[in-house]
Amino acid sequence: MADSNDKNGAPKRLMSLASWRGGAGSLSSQREKQVAYWVLVLPGVLIYFAVMTFPTIFSVLMSVSNYAGGTLFGNVRNPLRLTGFSQYGRMFNDPYFYLALKNNMYIVLISVFGQIPLGFILAYILYRGLVKGKDFFQTMIYLPCVISTVVIGNLWKSFFSPYGAFPEIIRKLFNPAYEATLSTYPMFRVLFVILWMYTGTYLIIFMANLQKIDSSVIEAARIDGATEGQTLRHIILPALSGVIVTSAILAISGSLKSFDLIYVMTSGGPANRTSVLSLYMYQKAFMGAPNYPMANAISTVMVVISFILIGLTQFAEKKFGGRE
Repeated sequence: MADSNDKNGAPKRLMSLASWRGGAGSLSSQREKQVAYWVLVLPGVLIYFAVMTFPTIFSVLMSVSNYAGGTLFGNVRNPLRLTGFSQYGRMFNDPYFYLALKNNMYIVLISVFGQIPLGFILAYILYRGLVKGKDFFQTMIYLPCVISTVVIGNLWKSFFSPYGAFPEIIRKLFNPAYEATLSTYPMFRVLFVILWMYTGTYLIIFMANLQKIDSSVIEAARIDGATEGQTLRHIILPALSGVIVTSAILAISGSLKSFDLIYVMTSGGPANRTSVLSLYMYQKAFMGAPNYPMANAISTVMVVISFILIGLTQFAEKKFGGRE
């Protein structure tokens, strides 16, 4: 009986020992995975906090403070303290703020409803081979994106100057009154250059994603009698809905931080009629008597507007868009 019990019990003890070791091994493996996860993720989280989260929080705190430059802490004459939302009230009562906001909305509109549709149309024409010289046109359309913004700004500034080529063309081809009419809308020049300069970015984005669509699906639709418009509406656009939303987010964020091109072309003039929020913030922070709380209040409002517009874009995509 003892031998029988030993013979039957030994495998059971071995199995229990193996299962215990297996459980301990799985716990050790889970710990190793967690350690590896934090080792890989923590540097990125710390860098993101240092360059994004902390400056944003600090900017919001500065916008409700009385900071006027100099020593941040320990300033005996003007100690740092929170003053509430007084700077926001001054900003919302400043007519130049609404002028800059309106110009930013113009740039958002020309980016979302100008650059993206035009970039998609050009990409679709090149992708479907409706014109010859695909590589040439693709290079020429994208070329402005790789040229320095300062160079482009100075080039178009001279083109639109009173003694430049544009006024001369208007005088030769049209009534001279058109030149005076266009001069009353200085943002027209900025919007035209923005449309010309950044359309190539969305051309490349759409070209890359159009090539991911299975060509056999398009050919099958053509064989079944689908027209070019039906193929575009029922196959290509639904497949690119996510790309269109991503492009819209890029366009909105890029529009709200527009600074370098406008600064080089017009510096916000004449009479701040081409000023945008980023340039308005720059003027408050670094020109004349600096008002750092006001500048930080403007940057906070820019972030809030960006989140609102991006949220509306994602809502519209979920409500009316397709799925990839």
